[in-house]
Amino acid sequence: MRGGPVRVLLADDERLVRTALRAVLGAEPGLEVVGEATTGAEAVSLAREVRPDVVLMDVRMPEVDGIRATELILSGMEAPPRVVVLTTFENDSYVYDALRAGATGFLLKRAGADELVRALHLVAHGDSLLFPAAVRDLAAAHAGRGARRARAAALRERLSEREADVLRLMTAGMTNAEIADRLGVGAATVKTHVAAVLAKLGVRDRTQAVIAAYESGFVAPAGER
Repeated sequence: MRGGPVRVLLADDERLVRTALRAVLGAEPGLEVVGEATTGAEAVSLAREVRPDVVLMDVRMPEVDGIRATELILSGMEAPPRVVVLTTFENDSYVYDALRAGATGFLLKRAGADELVRALHLVAHGDSLLFPAAVRDLAAAHAGRGARRARAAALRERLSEREADVLRLMTAGMTNAEIADRLGVGAATVKTHVAAVLAKLGVRDRTQAVIAAYESGFVAPAGER
């Protein structure tokens, strides 16, 4: 992320929601609203124009929904922003689809101002998972069972033993510092392992790694353990 305040693009078709978000974020010196979009198509265009650090994306919008807009933003920019989905219901299948499309996390529209501000800073700096328990629950609930055992074995073959340990701790929502403490290694070493895990899984951030871990069966939902 560039220096200075975190640059945020708001994408929501409800004017009242955008006005409230702008009021909250505009009062924070570490955050800057750099644009507002009322449709998914407009969000894609504005993201490419103003190059925000984070896009707050409503999943249900006219013309192009937030899921497709997320895909287009992440695939069409050399250094794409983080995308955080705005939703009314945390167990919404649209939210999971958005996470699978590449969104870093999600926020409930009823979230408080402090929670919103903390989340944007966390996402922009990317060391840990946004609301790990909620993302984990979504991944577990939507992961198909199918041939997961075979996929889990294939995933294990790609990872070293230590990288597998790091991925398991990532799915628990641990930060790099917490993983380093648990494994008794330095933070720089953990950062290297995390980068290797993301590269081998072909994902861009920790949220996508958690989803891959559940969908492959590498980590089992609580009820299947």
